[in-house]
Amino acid sequence: MKTRILLVEDDERLAELTAEYLRKNNFEVMVEGRGDTAETRILSERPDLVILDVMLPGKDGFAVCRAVRSQYSGVILMFTARDEEFDQIFGLELGADDYIAKPVQPRLLLARIKALLRRAPAAPGGAPVEGADPGEPAELAFGRFRISQATRSSFLGDDSIDLTTAEFDLLWLLARHAGSILSRDDLLQELRGIGFDGLDRSIDARISRLRRKLGDDPENPTRIKTVRGKGYLFSKHDWQ
Repeated sequence: MKTRILLVEDDERLAELTAEYLRKNNFEVMVEGRGDTAETRILSERPDLVILDVMLPGKDGFAVCRAVRSQYSGVILMFTARDEEFDQIFGLELGADDYIAKPVQPRLLLARIKALLRRAPAAPGGAPVEGADPGEPAELAFGRFRISQATRSSFLGDDSIDLTTAEFDLLWLLARHAGSILSRDDLLQELRGIGFDGLDRSIDARISRLRRKLGDDPENPTRIKTVRGKGYLFSKHDWQ
């Protein structure tokens, strides 16, 4: 089975060119031009990945992402306007897995899609995607907190923590290096294959979401700590 992508884009010419390029690279692509209709299609058709533009008729991409995120566990990649940092960060805060700026470079889009799908829980039909490094542990535990790479799940006590693909990847990376400081450059290189340019706020946005989901105090976090001028540190303690 081919990986199924729903492309939500109201620019018909751009949608046509993007869909054609992705189909040539062995993806099944469906196109939707309205945000309100896209929301229904995402939840009913369950594509493996959604490419979601911000500016859409009917309902904007932010509203669509917010509406479906709690019910849709697939990958959401947002199209944002170039240099619109607010759009990028807001999309990530709503649960998007990544963003890519317009105008879109086809090869970059393809690379970003493949990277996101490699980290997704399962390929179409339930087949496993490319796995983790065999040298990594399958599961980590810190007090009441558990996270499993094998099942891509995490728990705080008996409560499951609902995470997007990107949030899980970040949390697993931090937990795997518990007690060590990881810089934004370390995290971006590992998760997105790019260096920190001093402006990218995607890691900060995901850290903020993770803290809320982990019950960490945003004013004085103890579970995922900010080390000023250096990066972030996942605590081995404070999980009671």
